[in-house]
Amino acid sequence: MRSLHIVAACSMAAIAVACSNSDDAAVVAPAPAPSQAPISVKIIGFNDYHGNLESPGTFGATATVPAAERPPVGGADYLAAHVAKLKSQNPLNVVVGAGDFIGASPLVSAAFHDEPAIETLNRIGLEFNAVGNHEFDKGSAELLRLQNGGCKITNNQTDANSCKGAAVGTPVPFEGAKFKWLSANVVSSTTGKPLLPAYGVKTFNDVKVAFIGMTLKATPTIVTPTGVAGLDFRDEAQTVNALIPELRSQGIESVVVLVHEGGFQTGSVSDINGCEGNLAGSAIAAIVRQLDDAVDLVVSGHTHSAYNCKLPNAAGRPISVTSASSFGRLLTDIDVTIDPVTKNITSVAATNRLVSRSDSTVKGDPEIAKIVDGYKSLVSPVANAVIGSIAAALPNTRVDGACNMPAGNLIADSQLGATRTAGFGNAVIAFMNGGGVRNPGFTYEQSAANEGNGNITYGEAFTVQPFGNSLVTMTLTAKDIKDVLEEQFAGCRGQGATTTRFMIPSNGFKYTWDGSKACDARISNVTLTAGGSTETIVDAGGIVLNPAKTYRVTVNNFMADGGDGYSTFRKGSNRLGGAQDIDALVAFLSQYKAPRSPYDPTGVAEDRGTPRIQRVGSSATCPTGANVNP
Repeated sequence: MRSLHIVAACSMAAIAVACSNSDDAAVVAPAPAPSQAPISVKIIGFNDYHGNLESPGTFGATATVPAAERPPVGGADYLAAHVAKLKSQNPLNVVVGAGDFIGASPLVSAAFHDEPAIETLNRIGLEFNAVGNHEFDKGSAELLRLQNGGCKITNNQTDANSCKGAAVGTPVPFEGAKFKWLSANVVSSTTGKPLLPAYGVKTFNDVKVAFIGMTLKATPTIVTPTGVAGLDFRDEAQTVNALIPELRSQGIESVVVLVHEGGFQTGSVSDINGCEGNLAGSAIAAIVRQLDDAVDLVVSGHTHSAYNCKLPNAAGRPISVTSASSFGRLLTDIDVTIDPVTKNITSVAATNRLVSRSDSTVKGDPEIAKIVDGYKSLVSPVANAVIGSIAAALPNTRVDGACNMPAGNLIADSQLGATRTAGFGNAVIAFMNGGGVRNPGFTYEQSAANEGNGNITYGEAFTVQPFGNSLVTMTLTAKDIKDVLEEQFAGCRGQGATTTRFMIPSNGFKYTWDGSKACDARISNVTLTAGGSTETIVDAGGIVLNPAKTYRVTVNNFMADGGDGYSTFRKGSNRLGGAQDIDALVAFLSQYKAPRSPYDPTGVAEDRGTPRIQRVGSSATCPTGANVNP
């Protein structure tokens, strides 16, 4: 029988934990005597940690807060301190997550197989966490290793970057997660049984509260196929609803859903406690609308957005739906009241709070700070090496209504550069998926490594490109290129119904889109400039001039396998594998390392100053949802 891990930070107040589909025995701590008075429980939630051991920068409570007034936030040491502060307000508490706590992590965690992320989360006090899509980046076997502990084995021996506890002050071998990953809707394709427990239960003054873990159903479309091999991803709402009778048979009436799916506020204020637009058209709103009335609270994630909403469930009753941005920048402080007789949650009050590093009432956790410093020391020789320079900042944001992205331009250019020569692909076009370009893009100001303004370190580059994807060059026809551009739009050619995903093309490739037109009629004026001449692939009327003509196109392996809904790439023939994306980026930036001139995003000679994507209409907003003509 496996032992049940209870995080050390749990209070001694009435704790019992049991996980469905698990042979773990329930453990009950001493509890205060039951009372007929309402029970108050504090739920502390966050999401999309992504191994951000260090502060990701500054953050404002609204988009209107001037940049100079936004406090530094996050970092594992301060995340732990703010969690401890909230827990001190109520001995009946639980810390929960909505997924993506590993994967797409900064180098300080990723270089060590995200063991640092797990070790810091253990000490922050996380207890239950939904499985996100990035938990599958390295496959289910690796996820289970991170849950259960033990060193990573590579070539029949302990990986050189695994089990580094002796150098940083953590146990050896790697201790594994003290919290429970939960995923009710991810099941084995052969047995139909969940890969991980479907839910966890914690008892407060003899009243049980269930936490159902849910992974977004669309995970196979955004994760490399090998990462989800042998697994089925079932509908989120249907899976939750099917569990309600089982929970009620155990006397459980208080139900919380932890789901790795989310939405966006639609206004310009983006108050961390706002709900502008009620997440209209989002996947999370659609899920909540189908949930059984037994569900009282939904802690969500995935979109890296902050919101604090009341959305209608299947019975039309508004329930709390929260999200705490990403990278440990916020915590959601949730106070719930439970009737000890009916065992129902009777009220929910949620507040998103900044994890401020300048709060005089909070001091960073010294044990966690020591662990982080240890890993930083191990990785610093690689992380601080300068690999190139830029003439101006290249953010990973969409800088106009046409959806151009400066950081994506650089990455697409690097991937074309790595595959354009004979023997390496003969590529003439490269496409980069926008979601693969991570925050904050390439900043001009020097980092803490003091490398000098404009210089880019390996660590900074890895932060923007942390996935370790490999490049794939394939042959596509002109019609294929038109089709894959059309399937960027929500609901078109198999793209998800709620999400629009614009790729970023390499230099020399341009096109125009018109959101007022129907699917398959939105793309026009597709041109390719190479070798000093410009060719029109799709004319102003949207007609493919030579549908059967072929082109060599480079994408990362995630996109090549149909990730982000780009199913047309699966048609690509004569595939040739290439370098890892980070290696292509490092090689490209080396051409712009001092004493050479820096990479200039507005370079006239390279025609980099002209937007690669054009849009019909005057909107300055890049759409991300179903409405592409705002």
